[in-house]
Amino acid sequence: MTQPSSQSNPQSSKTLPIISLTNLRQGDASARQAVGEAIRRACLDTGFFLIRDHGIASELQQAVFDQAQQFFARPDTDKRAVDKSLSIANRGYEPLGGQTLEAGTPPDLKEGFYLGRELAADHPDVLAGKFNQGPNQWPAQPEDFRPVMEEYLAQMIGLSELLMRGLALSLQLDEDHFDSYCTDPMTTLRLLHYPPQPVDAARDQRGAGAHTDFGGLTLLLQDDNSGLQVWNHQDQQWIDAPPIPGTYVVNIGDMFARWTNDLYKSTLHRVINRSGRDRYSVPFFYSGNPDHRVECLPGCLAPGAEPLYPPTTVDAHYREMYGKTYGRKY
Repeated sequence: MTQPSSQSNPQSSKTLPIISLTNLRQGDASARQAVGEAIRRACLDTGFFLIRDHGIASELQQAVFDQAQQFFARPDTDKRAVDKSLSIANRGYEPLGGQTLEAGTPPDLKEGFYLGRELAADHPDVLAGKFNQGPNQWPAQPEDFRPVMEEYLAQMIGLSELLMRGLALSLQLDEDHFDSYCTDPMTTLRLLHYPPQPVDAARDQRGAGAHTDFGGLTLLLQDDNSGLQVWNHQDQQWIDAPPIPGTYVVNIGDMFARWTNDLYKSTLHRVINRSGRDRYSVPFFYSGNPDHRVECLPGCLAPGAEPLYPPTTVDAHYREMYGKTYGRKY
């Protein structure tokens, strides 16, 4: 894939497709397959699409935004009390400039908070040292932060399981093909706060630099402020992905692309908050069972061809990706 330069690129007039999940949840076999085919078209193109009729209540989404805004407005000492450097599972607060997603550029203009499935310190997966498995760090304030996030996390896991059935259909596989992958999944919920892009920011400094996601499936909840852009490799332009009420932006990551032998696309995207306001977004990363084997899926390899990648596991793939990004062994 051709990489965009750090220079500004013209904007594409292309838009991302919007797919209803109604028939995936309650339609007959042919209706569910039609949803799978729509997902396939999107994944063969950019690997990005929007979903509606997803079943997540707008009231719960707003509660997540409210709690995130309250947390990020806390004094720095309060946020640092749950710094993710204190966690064995990469959970907690990441300060402004704590990540550089695009190599060779200044640190990203965002702060974040990471959480995932709650596993006690004596859980077998934690004792075994599986990647990103462990307890969350919970801030003392706001007081409703934990119950809201735990409810949202549970519902997002259910929605991701539904989408994995759609992805199976998109690949002409049985609907339950990914059920073992969905057992005891590794998940990450990130709360992100993007301050307005400073007028004196470096030309190549952004809210989130151009990057692809590491794993399986990403579901992004956006507030009312634009900023997300997706790279269109066909015309070498950026596609704006503004917030559309009632939708999530969905994309596949590097691991799922690898799983399909790069048939499906894991595509560069970035965030530039030019709204003049604080921007909040909530990406949810669904990565599957850490022990699940990832090797070329049926139907993704031409006759006589060899897979592009050796087999791996979810756990091993994530350790490799985090090691490249943070410059140390995981």
